[in-house]
Amino acid sequence: MKKEESNRRNFLKFSTLALGGLTLSPIVGSAIETTTNMPVEKKLNILCIGGHPGDPGFGCGGTLAKYSDAGHSVTILYLTRGEGWAGDPSLSYDQAAALRTKEAETSCKILNAKPLFAGQIDGNTELNKKTSEAMTQLILSVNPDIVFTQWPIDSHMDHQVTACLTFTAWIKSHQKFDLYYYEVDTGSDTYGFAPTDYVDITDVRDRKKEAMWAHKTQGPEKIYEKDFHKMEDFRGLECGVMAAEAFIHFKVKAERASMKGL
Repeated sequence: MKKEESNRRNFLKFSTLALGGLTLSPIVGSAIETTTNMPVEKKLNILCIGGHPGDPGFGCGGTLAKYSDAGHSVTILYLTRGEGWAGDPSLSYDQAAALRTKEAETSCKILNAKPLFAGQIDGNTELNKKTSEAMTQLILSVNPDIVFTQWPIDSHMDHQVTACLTFTAWIKSHQKFDLYYYEVDTGSDTYGFAPTDYVDITDVRDRKKEAMWAHKTQGPEKIYEKDFHKMEDFRGLECGVMAAEAFIHFKVKAERASMKGL
């Protein structure tokens, strides 16, 4: 086994332990259980990236809360400030951006996370050499150990751009950080999402809801009951807990499964 492969496998195991939660593989059905009072051996830099204010917290706010509670550094990077939708069509882009930025900052405080903004415009995000270089520099400035980002097979173009920019940064960094994808509104926004990992968020579910409720312009109560409550229940059912968030871990070539018989 190559040293790099061994380090990555050990790191994944450590990141699970550091959460103080429950992570399972849906394929083998095995579980790793840990306690929340385990000492933090290494402080990790956790970065979560979303296209708009609300996406990271709605998608994996429970996991981010567990990381911050375990003593790790959590940063949330928003590609835009949500200029295109603030629940009031009479607001200008600048007014909407200011309102949704404040909501994002409030949500981050609840999750004990630091907010960052990439400066792109909601509904008009760009994927090109210039934006790729800028995003890569911004991501690497956080020196992340783990990065969560949006799944690229998504109905919203801003989500697609977010995923592509993050993946490019992962490539340019020579796979320096572990890359995980999270889901948002599976079935209506996110498609083809087949989880590799789960995090038990039962004990932080109320905190996640509080962070979601900070995004008042997005009608979180209605969205939560329509989509996210059901998703948390379903992912929990899949892995044997009350409520869970699901992820796809993108692995380097050497760690991917091979086709049986070939």
